[in-house]
Amino acid sequence: MRRFLTTLVILLAVLVAGTTALVLLINPNDFRNYMVTKVEQRSGYRLRLDGDLRWHVWPQLSILAGRMTLTAPGAAVPVVSAENMRLDVQLWPLLSHQLSVKQVLLKGAVITITPDSEARRPENAPIAPAGTPDLTPHSGWSYDIASLKVTDSLLIWQREPNEQINLRDFNLDVEQTAARLANITFSSRINRDQRDVAVSLSGKADLSHYPRQLAASLDRFNYELHGQGLPAEGIKGQGKFSADYSATNQTVELSNMSFSANDSELAGQASAKLGDAPVYQLDLTAKRLNLDTLLGINAGGGNDTQSHRHSAKPVIAAIGKEEQPLAVLNDFNGQLNLTADQVIYHGLNITGFKTQADNRRDHLSINTLGGKLGDGEFSLPGTVDTTGARPRFELNPSLKQVALGPLLQAFALPQTLTGRLSVDGQLTGQTFSFRDFAENWSGKGRMQLDDARLEGLNIQQLIQRAVERTNNNVTAQERNETYSAVKQLTADATLERGNLRLNNLAGDSDLMSLAGTGVLDLPGRQCDVNLNIRVLKGWQGEPQLTEALVNTAIPLRVYGPWDSLSYQLHVDQLLRDRLQDELKKRLDAWAQKNQDHPQNKNVQKLLDKL
Repeated sequence: MRRFLTTLVILLAVLVAGTTALVLLINPNDFRNYMVTKVEQRSGYRLRLDGDLRWHVWPQLSILAGRMTLTAPGAAVPVVSAENMRLDVQLWPLLSHQLSVKQVLLKGAVITITPDSEARRPENAPIAPAGTPDLTPHSGWSYDIASLKVTDSLLIWQREPNEQINLRDFNLDVEQTAARLANITFSSRINRDQRDVAVSLSGKADLSHYPRQLAASLDRFNYELHGQGLPAEGIKGQGKFSADYSATNQTVELSNMSFSANDSELAGQASAKLGDAPVYQLDLTAKRLNLDTLLGINAGGGNDTQSHRHSAKPVIAAIGKEEQPLAVLNDFNGQLNLTADQVIYHGLNITGFKTQADNRRDHLSINTLGGKLGDGEFSLPGTVDTTGARPRFELNPSLKQVALGPLLQAFALPQTLTGRLSVDGQLTGQTFSFRDFAENWSGKGRMQLDDARLEGLNIQQLIQRAVERTNNNVTAQERNETYSAVKQLTADATLERGNLRLNNLAGDSDLMSLAGTGVLDLPGRQCDVNLNIRVLKGWQGEPQLTEALVNTAIPLRVYGPWDSLSYQLHVDQLLRDRLQDELKKRLDAWAQKNQDHPQNKNVQKLLDKL
C-alpha cells in the first residue's frame, strides 16, 4: 500500500511539473494568428483579440484573453464583443504544439444583431451572374464548438428601425457531443414598453446537418410577464415543443406543442414557410382558455385591461403617429384553427368554442367564431380590412336563445331587461372593444327576445291604477308582481354611433300587447321608448267601459338612465276622448233610429258640439 501511494505521489508530481513546464515553455500568444485565421476560414468573420493572452491553470487549463470582438465581413459593428474570454484547452495536444479548445466562455459580452452588424458586400466587389451559387468559404459556415458558455451578457436585436429589443442577463450554455448533438440551456430577461419578461429554457438540438437542417426538442420552457397593461399578478406559465428547420425549403415546423398561461392550457402544432411573403399555419386546442386572467378583466367590470388599467405603451410612445394595431397582418399569409372546451370572457362561460380564420395579407377572413352560451349559441363570422390607417371590421353576428341577463352583467350593465335573445345582423367598426362598440360602431339587424321581463316596472298595474283614479266605474284585478312580462318581443334595430334605434317594436303576452319605437343611448346608458299598450285582462266594472279599455292603446313613455327609469302616462285625456267618441257613436245611432222624435233636433245639436 505504501509503495502504491508513493508511486501515485510521484506520478502527480511529474504531472504537475510537466504541466508547469509546458505552460512556461509554450506562449499562448503563439496561437493568436492561428485562432484568427481559423475563424475567418470557417466563417468569414474577423476575430480580434486585444492585449496579451495568458495561461490559467486551476481548476482547468485555460487561455485568458482581454477584450475580444467578432465582426462580420463589411459590418460596421461587431456581432460579438466582450471584455473577457476564456478558452478551456486540452492538455495532450499542446505537447505537439496544437490547440484543441474544449470550451469557450464569454462573460459580460454584448451580442449585437442589427443591420449595422450584418455582413455586407464590398462596394467594388464583382457581382456574380444570377443563379450562381455562393462559393465563398464562409457561405453556410457550421457551428463547431464543443462547449460554449455566455454569462451575464446583453443581446441587442433590431429587426425594424426604432424597434430594438434588449435581452439582459443573457445566459447561454451549449454542450455539443461528438455526434453533434447539443444540450442547450438559456435564460434571459427582456424589458420593453414598461413590461418585463423573464424566460428560461432547456432542450436538445441536432446539429449534424447544420446549417442546412436543424432539429430541436425543447424539454422545459418557463416564462413570467409583468408590467404595464397586464394583470396585477402578471402572466406566467411553462411549455415544451419539438422544432424542425430546413434552410433548403425555408420551412419551420413545431410539433407536440404544449404550454400554459396562468390557468389556461393549450396544445397543438404550427408551421411556417419563410420568405418575402411568409405563410403560417397554427392549429391549437385548449381544455380551458381564461381570457379574464390573461387580459386582466374583472368579471362584470365591463372594461378590459387596456381601457381601465393602463395603456399598452408609455405616454411618450403615444405622442407620435398612432400605429395601426393590426398592421402586422399585412406582412404574411396564414391560417388559424382554434378549438376550446371552455372559454371564460368577462365571466361568461363559453363552451364548444371554435375559431377558423384565414389571413391573405391586408384581408382577414373570420370564417368561424362561435360557441355555446348556456342553452344558447352564438356565431360571429366576418372580415377585417387592414389596408387603411385603421382596421375595418365587418361582422355578421348571430345569436340564438342566449340569456340576456348574463350578457348585461358581463359588461357591467343593469339587468333591467332579461330574457332569451336572438339576433341576426350586420355590424361595422374599427376597434374591437366594448367602449368603441358603444360609441362608434354602426349596423342593423333583427332582434327577438323570448320570455322578456322588465324588472322594477309593472306596466299593466301602472295603467290600471291610473285608470282607477280617473274613473269610478272600473276597477283592476289586484296583482303584486314588480315586473312586466312579455312572451315575445321583436324589433328592427339600427346602430349608429352609440344610438341603438328600435323600430317596429312589438310584443304580446296573455295580459297585454304593445307596439312602438325607442332609442337607446349606449355611451350615456339612457333610453327613451314610446309604447302604445293594450291591457287585455284584469279589468272589472261596466262591460262597455271595460271593452273600450281592452281595445284602447294607451301611450306610455319610458325614459331616463337604465338603472333609474322614469315614465309618463296620460290616461285622463285619453279616457275622456274615448268616452266622448263612444257617446258620440251612441247618440248618432239613436238619432238615426229616431229621426221623427221631438228630441232629435236637440240630439243633433249635441252631436255638432261633440
